[in-house]
Amino acid sequence: MDTVMIGKFLKELRKEKGYTQETLGEKIGVTNKTVSRWETGTYIPPVECLVMLSDIYDVSINEIVAGQRLSQSEFNDKAEENLSEALRLSENEYKQREKKLTIVMAVSTIIAMVLIWLVPFNKEDMARSIVIILLIICLVFISNTLNVIALAQNKEKHEKKYQ
Repeated sequence: MDTVMIGKFLKELRKEKGYTQETLGEKIGVTNKTVSRWETGTYIPPVECLVMLSDIYDVSINEIVAGQRLSQSEFNDKAEENLSEALRLSENEYKQREKKLTIVMAVSTIIAMVLIWLVPFNKEDMARSIVIILLIICLVFISNTLNVIALAQNKEKHEKKYQ
């Protein structure tokens, strides 16, 4: 996806309709700064905004994502290309999220191991040391359990997209 090309096309469409960035932003519920970011190619509008922009500009979402008006034959080719790109981006987002959650689990486990190693053991405070170690283990267990749940939800959400 060429975000700069999409941005130029959005700007062209907005000017054709005679809107300012501010009036367009008000119409779809975003700031004029957000519209500017779309038009410079810094960001791509989210799906719900693409739907509204498509209605406002009387073009298809496929044409917006292609960054140009399309003939019927071009439309079919671009639709396939845009869908493939969207699926690829979605897959990358899933993998990045999964990687981040796995890293958080590993880091929390390593921190717990270091903290346990740093707990002083002496005969007078043995009970206190054991309580501290148990608390650390409980916190890591809770943290990693939440991460495993997040990983499972991420996987489930990803699989639902492709059913």
